[in-house]
Amino acid sequence: MRLRCAVLDDFQRVATEIADWSPVADDVDVVSFDTHFGDEDALAAALAGFDIVVTLRERVAFPASLIARLPRLRLIVASGMRNSVIDYAAAEGHGVTVCGTASSSAPPVELTWALILGLARGIVREGNGLREGGPWQQTVGADLHGRRLGLLGLGKIGSRVAAVGLAFGMRVSAWSRNLTRERADEVGVELAPSKEALLRDADFVSVHLALGDRTRGLLGPAELALLKPTAYLINTSRAAIVDQDALLAALHEGRIAGAGVDVFDTEPLPAGHPMRTAPRLLATPHLGYVSQANYATYYGQAVEAIRAHLDGSPVRRLPVAPAPQAQAVPTRSDSAGRS
Repeated sequence: MRLRCAVLDDFQRVATEIADWSPVADDVDVVSFDTHFGDEDALAAALAGFDIVVTLRERVAFPASLIARLPRLRLIVASGMRNSVIDYAAAEGHGVTVCGTASSSAPPVELTWALILGLARGIVREGNGLREGGPWQQTVGADLHGRRLGLLGLGKIGSRVAAVGLAFGMRVSAWSRNLTRERADEVGVELAPSKEALLRDADFVSVHLALGDRTRGLLGPAELALLKPTAYLINTSRAAIVDQDALLAALHEGRIAGAGVDVFDTEPLPAGHPMRTAPRLLATPHLGYVSQANYATYYGQAVEAIRAHLDGSPVRRLPVAPAPQAQAVPTRSDSAGRS
């Protein structure tokens, strides 16, 4: 009997075109869904007849309750090699293999700078004004050269954002709970003495931390109040790191110059969500990972994972077991080089 594979959230309808699915064509029928299923009941109903699911990042949760409602399910392939919304124990208990794919840090770095530059130079407002016959020149751009870029997180993405900032002639500093001076020196940036100092001093603050218990709500009302009224906040990481109500209040009250946001508390963002109409906000629909090269990797390796599963030799299984420590006390904090 042929197996059925569901590809979730294929909004651009490119999943079956951007990769070669011929290695599994004789065994698997692929169905792509270009709309998002907003609740567990809808998702369970849609996936009831599928053996394999391909899902993007952490947009769709697979808790134990959902996995139990999908008796045919045998394989989940999630893009990336880290996923916090899949119940791995439940998957194992129901005989479901979970696999991941590679993911490049380049696209989110590039989008981070698109947001920074878009905010600094008023690109959307000026572009719309030009197209719509509005005033010739409406804004005075904020300079990057000589200004301070403050990075929350200096891992794979944060360090590459830092390199671009340095190329623009910015003064770059970074902070995270476990960031060491050694790591900061390695990247060529200053180590901020504290989160509060970084927020007070920066002209642009960009978030590049993984979401966890220690980073959830890291920037709340008190932290946002430390920002200069001329400062910009950029978040391409996870929405929950920044208190969303506090951010909206800061934007509406003009307490910061603006924000660039690619991640939201609910995705896709509901039609009436206040983030859609907030002033001083440049928002994009979670495009950080959405690029041709990344999608070719995601779906190409999804095909590899399906083929390997059919052959009885799964690849890139999740969760990834932590590497054994070579020594009792690490020479550098592991979290300093992530996110």
